[in-house]
Amino acid sequence: MPFSFTDEQKQTALWVGIGLLLVALMVALGPILTPFIASAILAYALNPGVDWLSRRRIGKFPFPRALAVLIVILLLVFAILAVILIVVPVLRKELPLLQNQIPTFLTKLDGVIGPHLQDFGINVRLDGTGIKEMLTKQLSTSGDEIWASVLASVKVGGTAVLGWLATILLVPVVLFYLLQDWHSIVERVGKLVPRRWQGKTGAMTQEVDSLLAQYLRGQLLVMLVLAIYYSTGLAIAGFDVALPVGIITGLLVFIPYVGFGLGLVLALIAAMLQFDGLHGLIAVAIVYGIGQVLESFILTPRLVGERIGLHPLVVIFALMAFGQLFGFVGILLALPCSAVMSVVVKHVKAHYLKSSFYQH
Repeated sequence: MPFSFTDEQKQTALWVGIGLLLVALMVALGPILTPFIASAILAYALNPGVDWLSRRRIGKFPFPRALAVLIVILLLVFAILAVILIVVPVLRKELPLLQNQIPTFLTKLDGVIGPHLQDFGINVRLDGTGIKEMLTKQLSTSGDEIWASVLASVKVGGTAVLGWLATILLVPVVLFYLLQDWHSIVERVGKLVPRRWQGKTGAMTQEVDSLLAQYLRGQLLVMLVLAIYYSTGLAIAGFDVALPVGIITGLLVFIPYVGFGLGLVLALIAAMLQFDGLHGLIAVAIVYGIGQVLESFILTPRLVGERIGLHPLVVIFALMAFGQLFGFVGILLALPCSAVMSVVVKHVKAHYLKSSFYQH
């Protein structure tokens, strides 16, 4: 007797196929989806604030949601501008001084490292004159190739800059509409779930929402602790810019490697400008080395990983795996996505343990 599919199986296969096509389409449209994904993440994080404002009253009238959304977005913009206003004065102060100190620094570097390089048969001068000679020689031998590379980089970089500008301009607009209609959007998406899966999906969604809320609180704690640590550590080492550099490093730690990298560069520049010997550089190495260990192996696993029910090793693996698969965006989404996956895996495991396949 030939095997035949039932109408329900045909319907299931049809909608699964459509779902896979939609996923493939989203992957193909990945670059242009960036502002929408970023806006959705921000909307999820900012919606509680909008809800809180919406419950307030202006006299006898409830607070309009559109006005609440506008206020929350403006507060977000002001927070971003505040960070920029902390960074820019430090850069404006340090970069001109650094330009004047570079020749002296290179001369000292050549005096320290040059003799060791000569012991290995490497005759290279690391002072200003030696570097100028190397650059002049390189430019004269491969000028055409360098200009071709520069032009290609400018072309690619210009396209990337335009893409970033479009994203920056589009995110506030998308964010406003998402926050304005957040509850109706969630309700419409919920109605698309098949009736027989409504109860289970609703329970899993609430569990995921609880985990992500704990993740956000844990991440804020990590940022606060690291801002205090770096500011205190640099202040003990005698840095004049300890407070702004420490705050920058701590607040931007939610962007993996960017906050740490920017803070490290600013601290190294400050060390070169403020201290004559290697004292400043050694202090930066110690403070930021301990800080990276503190963040990666203690704070993030404990304050973030444990709050979302993930073992510290799973947190480290998630960061590395998502970064390898999806690059920088994957690193940003590693822990939230891992929280969602942990809920799914828990329910799949429970279903597996109850199945006849496991028990017989």
